[in-house]
Amino acid sequence: MKTTTHLITIIVLLLASLVVYSKDGDTSPLAAYSAKWNDPKYRVCNTAEKVGYMTEKEKELIYVLNLARMNPKLFSETVLPRAHDISSFIDTSNEVYYKTLVTTMSQMTPLNILQPDSLCMVSARCHATTSGKVGYVGHERRNEKCRKSKHYYGECCNYGSDEPLEILLLLLEDHDVPSLGHRKICLGTYNKIGVAIAPHTAYGHNAVMDFY
Repeated sequence: MKTTTHLITIIVLLLASLVVYSKDGDTSPLAAYSAKWNDPKYRVCNTAEKVGYMTEKEKELIYVLNLARMNPKLFSETVLPRAHDISSFIDTSNEVYYKTLVTTMSQMTPLNILQPDSLCMVSARCHATTSGKVGYVGHERRNEKCRKSKHYYGECCNYGSDEPLEILLLLLEDHDVPSLGHRKICLGTYNKIGVAIAPHTAYGHNAVMDFY
């Protein structure tokens, strides 16, 4: 009887620990694509977790970008094959954009993880908000306030989604951008990042990522 009671207690404790594990946010945002992403070593990628000046989706965009940077090969093996499921705009048969992305990420060495930066965030927030209100597409700052707060060495803008992983995949694929500028920035030698996602009158949402 004591053995049975002891066993039940152990099971209850294990289940409770699993609940806490989930509530603490330790489950990777990429866990649906491979359990390997739940390895504790990847928790360092969640650099914006305790930042108070970004929304949860903005923090998650930094998280998934850092995961892709920390292990690009695993990202290419587990996430990229599901790219069309994540965003119907991605054509996984495309030789120029999608397949070159797979090749690049499967062969590249890991990159440093990006740290959130308040100046980059202010720069991104001003641009995302003002662009969204007037339906603007592009990088030019449309008012003096945004010009003064501009703070980046590289900038990526995406239109049409507020889902972090979809935003990242669309920028990495960089369809119809011959220079692959967004891909090069996302996988570039930067150290800091600010992210802003805002409503957009023409496309529903726009996301701005400012790198420094």
